[in-house]
Amino acid sequence: MTDTPTAPYLGELLKDSPTNWGKWGPDDEVGALNYLGPEQVLAAVQLVSSGKVFTLQRLIGDPKGDPVWPGRSPAERTQILDESDWDEGGKGAEYPGGLHYADDKINAFLQGSTQYDALGHVWYDGKIWNGYDARTTVGGLDRASVQPIAERGVVGRAVLLDMARFRGRENLDKAETYTHEDLMACAEAQGTPIQKRDILIIRTNFLRLFFEQGEAFYEGFNEPGLVYSPELVQWFQDMEIPNLVTDTIANEVTFDPNNGVALVLHNALMRNLGVTLTEITDLEQLAADCAEDGQYAFLYVAAPLKVAKGSGSPVNPVVIK
Repeated sequence: MTDTPTAPYLGELLKDSPTNWGKWGPDDEVGALNYLGPEQVLAAVQLVSSGKVFTLQRLIGDPKGDPVWPGRSPAERTQILDESDWDEGGKGAEYPGGLHYADDKINAFLQGSTQYDALGHVWYDGKIWNGYDARTTVGGLDRASVQPIAERGVVGRAVLLDMARFRGRENLDKAETYTHEDLMACAEAQGTPIQKRDILIIRTNFLRLFFEQGEAFYEGFNEPGLVYSPELVQWFQDMEIPNLVTDTIANEVTFDPNNGVALVLHNALMRNLGVTLTEITDLEQLAADCAEDGQYAFLYVAAPLKVAKGSGSPVNPVVIK
């Protein structure tokens, strides 16, 4: 029987990886979003020509199910009040004029739908983004929570990288990987090269398998996505990428095929470089439209919910072409 190799420790694997800690001061909590200033916003606005609008959030409480990270439960919506509460003996309050109303609530993981990660969401060596002590996460994120991202908002030029179409497939397969070189090749093939400070939106259409397979989707769970290399991390650093947006649950290949480590890029990109990660987006209508009109760069606007101390927050990003 062959022994399974031990995955290297992140601190060793990424010991020479670039970092942006301190680049925007000792109190920074939004990281690479600092690359998106008024100049980038105004340039992105110039891309709007047709006025077409696309929203990228997946439906919460989808009757077909909500794809979530293994171990998380889907959102549960509970009806609190409806017309039946004004039946005889019901609990509906009587208001002057005869008003009735519906009320409901949800119980959900903050990262159980289309969402932004806080920069303090993952860590190793006892340090989160910008060198803050990981003990600041106890009881809620006192530093690098999603709140500063939500208060700031995200606006800039985004480019769709349709990796599924680029590879001539309906969707990428389990554990399938691609590199920054693949992203550049895809962008060139689409006629829209990646520019510095672009928000990258990557389509795999992998989650269609969730809606086809149900719970069987989680067997041998290993999503497709970007795969770690020092060159890829340096490319993100050199290109000053502020935000990585994907249609998978966790942005990158779940378990790196080269070293066995889980979610290397969450640490190399988010913890170390301050790149904001956005996950579980629905890119199908946008991708179909881009394939039709050939416009793969556009104005992107997003603001997650303002949740104090949150490690993530739901969001409904908007693309305007």
